[in-house]
Amino acid sequence: MNDNKKTKPTKSHAVRNLWIIFGILLLLIVAFFFCVANGVFGTMPTFEELENPRTNLATEIYSADGKILGTYYVENRSNVRYAELSHYMPEALISIEDERFTEHSGIDTKALFRVAYGVLTGNKKGGGSTITQQLAKNLFPRGENLSGAKLVMRKFQEWITATKLEHNYSKEEIVAMYLNTVAYGHNAFGIRSAASTFFDKKPSEMTIEECALMAGVVNAPTRYSPIRNPERSLERRNLVLKKMTENGYLTQAEYDSISQIPLDMSHFSIKDHNTGQATYFREFLRSELMEWAKNNTRADGTPYNIYTDGLRIYTTIDSRMQSYAEAAVKEVVGDELQPLFYKHWKGVKNAPFSDLTPDQIDARLESAMKLSDRYKMLANEGVPYDSIKAEFERPVPMRVFSWKGPIDTVMSPMDSIRYYKWFLQAGLVSIETHTGHVKAYVGGLDFRFFKYDHVTQARRQVGSTFKPFLYSYAMGDSEFTPCTKIPNIPYTIEVSKGRFWSPSNGGGGGGEITLKSALAQSNNWISAYLMNHYGPDAIITHVRRMGVESPIDAVPSICLGACDLKLIEMVGAMSTFANQGVYVKPVFITRIEDKNGNVIYRNSPVESEAMSELAAYKTVELMKGVVQSGTGARLRAKYGFKNPIAGKTGTTQRNSDGWFMGITPDLTTGVWVGADDRNVHFRSTALGQGAHTALPIWGTYMKKVYADKSLKISQGDFPKPYAPGVDLDFSCTHNDDEVYDGVEYIDEF
Repeated sequence: MNDNKKTKPTKSHAVRNLWIIFGILLLLIVAFFFCVANGVFGTMPTFEELENPRTNLATEIYSADGKILGTYYVENRSNVRYAELSHYMPEALISIEDERFTEHSGIDTKALFRVAYGVLTGNKKGGGSTITQQLAKNLFPRGENLSGAKLVMRKFQEWITATKLEHNYSKEEIVAMYLNTVAYGHNAFGIRSAASTFFDKKPSEMTIEECALMAGVVNAPTRYSPIRNPERSLERRNLVLKKMTENGYLTQAEYDSISQIPLDMSHFSIKDHNTGQATYFREFLRSELMEWAKNNTRADGTPYNIYTDGLRIYTTIDSRMQSYAEAAVKEVVGDELQPLFYKHWKGVKNAPFSDLTPDQIDARLESAMKLSDRYKMLANEGVPYDSIKAEFERPVPMRVFSWKGPIDTVMSPMDSIRYYKWFLQAGLVSIETHTGHVKAYVGGLDFRFFKYDHVTQARRQVGSTFKPFLYSYAMGDSEFTPCTKIPNIPYTIEVSKGRFWSPSNGGGGGGEITLKSALAQSNNWISAYLMNHYGPDAIITHVRRMGVESPIDAVPSICLGACDLKLIEMVGAMSTFANQGVYVKPVFITRIEDKNGNVIYRNSPVESEAMSELAAYKTVELMKGVVQSGTGARLRAKYGFKNPIAGKTGTTQRNSDGWFMGITPDLTTGVWVGADDRNVHFRSTALGQGAHTALPIWGTYMKKVYADKSLKISQGDFPKPYAPGVDLDFSCTHNDDEVYDGVEYIDEF
C-alpha cells in the first residue's frame, strides 16, 4: 500500500469550501456596505440631514389675501406637501420614472443590473434609478464628472441613502420630496414653481395633460422643454400618458382623448424679480429683509439667508388693491397723460425741457449718463472718459419701455437717455388708516426699465399738500376752527433782519375767508398768516410727531410746501388725521415664518399720539372742503363720489410735481406724478396741477376699490370725537367773499 498517494477531495469538502467562499464574500459585502454607510469611502448624510435635508428654498412673499406676490431665490424652489398635489401628478411620475415604486424599498434589482451592465459595457442607455435613488442624488449631489470606480462607489452610496430615505419617509412623502427637488427648466425648481411658471396655477389645479407634461420634462428639461422644443415635448407628454394607461391610471378612451389636446403655453411666464405684482414693493422689502436677516439667527446661531432658507413673508399688501392701483396708474398715465404730454410738447424747440438752453440740456443728459450702470461699469474698468462718451453715442440693440409693451430696437445709450426723459412717472401708496398696513404700493411705471422707487426712495417737493400739517397745528389751538375767518390779504414774514418774504396768491383778495375755504382753494396768503402766527420750528416739530423724517429747512416758505419729502412719509402722516390724531408707522410685514411654519418674527405696531382727537377731526373737516368745493371738486363732478372724502391737491414750481392726498375712514392714499427730471413738465398749471395729474389716479383707483365689495371698504363718514360742550358742526354755511375759479395757484419761492 502506497501511503504517499493523494486523496481525492470528497463532494462534502467542495460544498464546504463553496460555503466558506460564499460566507467570506457575504462578510466582505456586508463589511463593504457597512463601511460605505459609515462614510469610510466618502461622506454620507447623517440621520439629522436625512430628517431635515437642506435644499435651496426660495423665500415666498405672500399678500394679505393669501396670494404669492413673488420670491427671493438662488433656485426658484418652494416645497409642497403631498396633499397639495393634483392626484394625477404622482401617477404620471411613477408611470414614466419608476413603475415598481410602490413595490420596492428604494432599490429596484432590475435597475441595479442595468446600471452594472451599463458601467461594464459603456452602454449608458442601460442605466436607471428608482425615484428614491434620484431623490437621494438630488438631496445629496454626487458632484461633477464622476466616472468608473468613483461613479460605482457613488452609486452604492446613493443606494444606501435611498434605503434610509425609505425607512424614514412614507412613499407619499418621497414623491412630494422628489417633485420638490427636481428642475423643470426655465428657472423653475420644484413642482410649485413649475406649475406657476408654465401654467400660472397651483400644483393642485394642474390637469392630467399638464401633470403628464411636467413628469416628462424632468428627464431632460431642455430637450423636452415645451417652450424650446414643443414637438418633442408633446411626444414625451403622450408617452407619459401611454404609460399611465398601461399602468391602469387611464382608460384607453381617456388616453385617446387627452393625447389629442395640444400644448397650451399661453400662461407661461418666467417668474423673476422684475415681473409680476408689486415689483417695487418686493424690491423695497428685499432690502428690509436683508437688514432683518443680519440681526436674526437660526437655531444653529447663523444668520438667516432670504435666498436659501425658504422663509415665508406675510405682507400687508392686498393683491386685489395692488392690481387696482397698478391698473389705475396705467390707465391715467399711460392712456391719458403721456399722450397728452407728447401732444403738448409737439413742435416745441428743445422739448421736453422747459426754459433750458441747449448747453444746459446737454449737461442734464451728461449728468444722467454718469448716473447709469453702464457708465459706472466702464469707469470702474478704467476706460477713459472720451472713450466712454463715444461708447454712449454708438448704436446698439436694446429693449426699451413703451406703454404698449417693450420695444426691441437699435439706438445709442445716449439716445435712450433722451428717450426716457419724456416719460411721466407716478407713485401711489395706500394705507389702512387705523392699522398702518400698506395695502397697495406702486413705485413707478415698470420695474424692468425704471428701477427708481417713487414711494420710499424719491424725495420730491410737496407743494400745497404740506398745508394740512400747518392747518392741523392751528386746529390744536382753541383760537381756530375750520369756520374761523381771516382777512384775505397779503401777509409778509420777516425771514431775517432786513429780509422779508411775502407769497403771491391768485384769484384776487379782499374781505375775509374761512380757514376751510382757504385750504379748499389752496390760498397762499392764509398759509403765510398761519406760518407767521406759529413759526416754522413749531410746524417742523409737529410733522416730526407725524412720522416725517426727511430734512426740512426752518424757513417760512415750508407753509407752501417748499420741502422735499417721500410719498410714504406724506401718506403715513396724513393717515393720522383719520386715526383720531394717533400716528401709526406704516407696516409692510405682519409676520415671518421659517420653512417649517414656525413664526420667527411678528410685527408690533409703532404708534404715538401726534395731536388731539379734536384737532385731527377739525383737520378732516377742513380737508373735506377741498373735495366739496375746492381743488379736488372733480372727484364729485367727474368721478361721481358722494361719500365723505378729505383731500388735498399739491402742485409745485413750474408744475414739476403733481400730488393728491385722499383720506377716507378706512384708507389713506397718496399719489405723486412728475418726470424723473424736474426740468421736464407741463408748461401750464391747468395741465400740470395735481388736480389734473395725480387726482385722476386716486379717483380711478378708489372707484375700483369701492366696486369690489369683498374688500369691505367703508363709504361712511368719519367718526366724531367725544368733545362735551364743543360744537362739531364745521359746515361753515356762511358765504366767503372770494369766488374760487378751480385752478390751484403756486407761489414761486
